[in-house]
Amino acid sequence: MAVKAVAPWVRTRLKAAPMPSVALALLVLVTSFLAAAFPRAVDTYETRGLRLELGSAGPERSGIEVSLATGDEFLDAAPGEVDAGTIRDTLPQVQEAIEDPLVTDRSQVAYGVQTKRPLDALDAWLPRPEGKPPAFMLAAQGEVDRHARVVQGRLPKGDENSATSMQAEAAVTTDTAKTLKIKVGSVIHFLSDKGPRVSVKVTGIVEPKRPEGSYWSFDSLLRTPAIALTPPAPVPAKYWQAGLLLAPEAAAFLIRLDGNPNVYWRLPPRFSSLEVADIGGLQESVASLEGGPALSRMRESVGERVSAYTELDRITGQFLAAREAITPVVSIAAYGIGAVALVVLLMTGALAAARRSREVALLRARGGSVRGITARICAETAVVAIPAAALGWLLAVLVRPEGRLQPSVAGAGLVALLACVALPVRAVVRHLRLRAHGGREDLVDAKPSRRRTVAELTALVLAVGAVVAMRRRGSGEADGLVSAAPVLVALIAALLLVRLYPLPIRWAGRPLLRRRGAIGFLSLARAGRTSSAQALPLLALLVALTTAAFGGSVIAGIGDARDEAALRAVGADLRINARPNQPLPDGLAERVDGLGGVREVSRVYMDGNMRMPDGGKEITLIAVDPESYARLSERTGLGPFPAGELKAPGSGPAPAFATPAVAKRLGSGEHALRTPVGDFTAKVTGIREITPASFGVDFLLIDASRLKDREDTALFATGGGFTTSQVAKEIDAAAGSGAAEITYELRAAERATMSDGPLQEGAETVYAAAVAAGAGYAILAVLLSLLQTAPERTALVARLRTMGLGRGQARRLLVLEALPQALLAAAGGVLVALAAMELIAPGLDLGQIALAAQAEAFGEVQLRMDSWSLLVPAGTVVLLATGVALVQAWWTARQTSLTELRAGDGR
Repeated sequence: MAVKAVAPWVRTRLKAAPMPSVALALLVLVTSFLAAAFPRAVDTYETRGLRLELGSAGPERSGIEVSLATGDEFLDAAPGEVDAGTIRDTLPQVQEAIEDPLVTDRSQVAYGVQTKRPLDALDAWLPRPEGKPPAFMLAAQGEVDRHARVVQGRLPKGDENSATSMQAEAAVTTDTAKTLKIKVGSVIHFLSDKGPRVSVKVTGIVEPKRPEGSYWSFDSLLRTPAIALTPPAPVPAKYWQAGLLLAPEAAAFLIRLDGNPNVYWRLPPRFSSLEVADIGGLQESVASLEGGPALSRMRESVGERVSAYTELDRITGQFLAAREAITPVVSIAAYGIGAVALVVLLMTGALAAARRSREVALLRARGGSVRGITARICAETAVVAIPAAALGWLLAVLVRPEGRLQPSVAGAGLVALLACVALPVRAVVRHLRLRAHGGREDLVDAKPSRRRTVAELTALVLAVGAVVAMRRRGSGEADGLVSAAPVLVALIAALLLVRLYPLPIRWAGRPLLRRRGAIGFLSLARAGRTSSAQALPLLALLVALTTAAFGGSVIAGIGDARDEAALRAVGADLRINARPNQPLPDGLAERVDGLGGVREVSRVYMDGNMRMPDGGKEITLIAVDPESYARLSERTGLGPFPAGELKAPGSGPAPAFATPAVAKRLGSGEHALRTPVGDFTAKVTGIREITPASFGVDFLLIDASRLKDREDTALFATGGGFTTSQVAKEIDAAAGSGAAEITYELRAAERATMSDGPLQEGAETVYAAAVAAGAGYAILAVLLSLLQTAPERTALVARLRTMGLGRGQARRLLVLEALPQALLAAAGGVLVALAAMELIAPGLDLGQIALAAQAEAFGEVQLRMDSWSLLVPAGTVVLLATGVALVQAWWTARQTSLTELRAGDGR
């Protein structure tokens, strides 16, 4: 018969030691929150990025157009094919073919019939910018009365129109009427392929209720006129294009103008409920609609000649390309912080196991089974860890309401599982066999087993493979192993440092043997007796420091890349440009030079259409004052050069700097060149890839003194503190009414425009959070490491105090004992971070995060070392270890030594 326990095990243990349970609950709470919040944060910013990508594409690209061809190659369409009632009744069948997750916004659906192309109007009273008549897109679109408000006149009628009618009625929007001078009652004439010309009478002017909606924006010509260009042969000419809205019942009239008009249904998708997890289904739906089962169903219900077109597949493809470039970089941060959190959880279990080692040994000595003890400790831990993990998951869901539930639940559950298992396994594994007492486990005396050697070699092989794969394939094709490369490098470094740790202790201890003071030798002897279990704190610190340095360098690299891109785009802190082939007003340079914060203004003449002697592609001529422009190049770092190398001599050819392509075309000889502001002879004497006045364009840079009729066409200013409004004010004062033709750019404003999209901003936020979390876990690892050996150090100091050790000597002893491991972790962290970045940086491209759409223009953006991110965390570890040792020495000196000197105390 089983004996009932006097008190439940779990309740008794929690009441006996409440503070360790509270500490464990807080650690599990924070860790489970991070584990649950990370996948939801990634889902959130990716979903926002997808919605922004789709929404910013515009209805004409993201919308779905279902078309039905009419007539055939030799016959015109029959009136029944463009019947308004049939088209309207077919709309539900078209909408039913759209498959989830595609959901259409039915309030903005448009359907009707329109000509395949704009038709030239014959009336001379219509505006003709360069002599060509305007062209009109004629559309018999349904439900205009629901989407527009009549401003003048009335909506058109079409009950009496047919394919043989000579005249029809139409309405135009307010923008069309204003731009093309159309009034109610105006008549517009068009040529007909089937006889004399026909006319369209404007009976009303309407104002769209939602002009930005798909109904009016899918084909924007129906809403707003636009300037178009004729083909370039012989000379392109500008002309207007606009739209005329006929009554739906007048669709047959369009057959007279276009024998095969287009029947259409335009369906705008609604993206407000679309999530990044739906992107695979979205692509499948688009493929089904354009050439799959959905299209087959429409052909059965609508007609065999129906087709569907949308650019959703291209838009999602662009998004996926950007995401695939960003995800591996974010994965590196995730693996880093995940490894640190894992090690800290294991350290917590090790600390609790060391605290309860005597208790487990006593239970085993009294007949307790391994299974029973493990189950009881696991239940005790689960009572604390599982509610804490559930609360952490709930907080993550509240903070990040968007995103999938399954990954967040898995993350929080994994944290709870590790917390529940780490302590029981750690506590019981040392007591599988009954022993009288444990042996020493000093790092100096410990000899690694064969299994440990095999495990370390396996980790080494994985690390080498990950680094090689990263360098060969790049981050664009990264997988889990590649993303874990920094963590694996830190792991190998930690194992190596643990193996090498006894050597410097022995070397440093030998000279101290002959010194009279005992503190130095005793501290090193104590440091050398550190348990081999201290590999975990060292691993946590190395991974945390590597993650912090890596993440800080990523963030710094992003900022540097944007600064560089803004500088290259502007060329200086301020750039002012005149209209092409026009000079800047007199006095503007002096006004800009007088702005507060402007250091210097460099005057530049630029001609973007200078012809080359070989008759090939035109280049940009840049004429400058060598002295001021050389200082500008030096300050910006864009192609710096000594002023004397560009300064033109009194006679002979002028020296010139050119891009490699221009230098190759000109060769090494002298060339006579002609410009509208003067002729000159130049010889290429220097090659420059870039210069402040030009980015990404072939140029020839010369001394402006060789152009006798030159005038300033651009100003480049260095300095800071001036604002956009101040610059605009000076331009207005100097140019007067011509100020509108002068453009200006500020480097600071250009840098501000490089604001992140949701993908880039989310990736940066995740990295910043990883750096902060890594720093927090590093601090916690230091504290746990010191806390694990605190009782032993306290007992030592108490005993030495009874033998005459002073307070100052006690402080020095504890500090010197803590310094070797802290210095080892700090130095190792710096070296590992340097090695990881040196190994991984060539394969890591930050272009998509830093510059998004501009990444291709500015080239590859590689990781750059950030000294602050490298040294500050390492220095913090040393200061923290020293501070904790000092606090412990102070606290120990204030306590009585009686407790520490109990008979039979084995500490």
